[in-house]
Amino acid sequence: MHGNAFEPIQIPARVWDRDESREILKNRDIAGLFNLAVKYAGASQTRISAATGISQGRISQHIRGQRQVTDLEVYERIAAGLSLPDHARMLLGLAPLDIASPTGNRGDEHQEQTQELTARIAAAAAIDPTMVMILSTDTNNLRLLDRRLGSAAIADKMRAQISQIARAHHHAVRPGIRSQLAHVLSETAALSGWQAIDTCALKDAWDHHERAISAAREADDPAVLAYAQGQQAYVLMDLGRPAEAAEVLHYVRDTFDLRVPGHLRTWLAAAEAEAAAILGDERTRRTALDQAAGFLPGENADPSLPYLALNTHHLARWRGSCLVHFGDPETTDDLKSALAGMDGTFNRAEAGLRCDLAHALLAMGEADAAQPHLYRAEQLATMIGSRRHGRRIVELRRALTRASR
Repeated sequence: MHGNAFEPIQIPARVWDRDESREILKNRDIAGLFNLAVKYAGASQTRISAATGISQGRISQHIRGQRQVTDLEVYERIAAGLSLPDHARMLLGLAPLDIASPTGNRGDEHQEQTQELTARIAAAAAIDPTMVMILSTDTNNLRLLDRRLGSAAIADKMRAQISQIARAHHHAVRPGIRSQLAHVLSETAALSGWQAIDTCALKDAWDHHERAISAAREADDPAVLAYAQGQQAYVLMDLGRPAEAAEVLHYVRDTFDLRVPGHLRTWLAAAEAEAAAILGDERTRRTALDQAAGFLPGENADPSLPYLALNTHHLARWRGSCLVHFGDPETTDDLKSALAGMDGTFNRAEAGLRCDLAHALLAMGEADAAQPHLYRAEQLATMIGSRRHGRRIVELRRALTRASR
């Protein structure tokens, strides 16, 4: 190992001329880049962390292929930390630092980039409405798998899906197709964001929702925009900032309430009720839940909102989840009703429902009745890899132990 943790990382210039290095750059292979720093500059993970501003734990995950970079700002930090020359920066897809002479004497790399861009635009031009529909169907299938299996089981498929859609959207020229791709990108990024919330990767969750919101604005679809903004509020709730979450949800409802379908109006009202319940704001919670019940259409699903599964049983689950914060005697009735009518494919939702039911029963002094629900919640959370529910189960286990003494 050469140098201390705060010395600049200097990879020999000749390394960037190697075919292997050029492929690493063109593929945005971050693990490969970090391995070049280790091999040719003797850089430790600690030194790479200090140079790039990325935590050592994440550096390790990148090297093992367990984490992907999606943000341009992170690519910039890596390029700066590894002192990439301009021709290497350009192969990585970044602007050169020397704008006056971006390619130096390396016209061949410039030509390669031109050819690559031409090829990607040509590939995107081949996408038609049928292809967009296929991509949308693929996202919906992943959503169904996520409900049953959890995010860990489909992580590789999700990364491939969002990468494919993002690349197609980035290089699409025709406005109509580009708008349709933006819509699918927003839905897919929002799904990735919810999965990140479930695994407690809250920075990733925030970033996925920012992408979903940006794409929804380009798609000019108020429903998918309202959904992405509303769901992002859950990141704030899990960060312990429910007041800001409530403010966001109130704004979204005020802005979009009359412009979106009934199922989404119901979802937004119930989400605001949940934030109010966390805050202990019983008046807002009660009003929002009453509104949610009034908005809910008779049909179980709206084909235009594939990202929402909401019916009377789901709303009863949500109502019970809100009431549990107040020790309301109606809580267990709502939750038992929701459990009886729940589709067995919603494993994450059932884990949360059983946590709420165990919580409500414990509050009523019925520890023995809470035990089987907590046991089943733990089984489901383990199966789908839900760290979010797992943390809550740990807290309820402690409460159950205290109650059983």
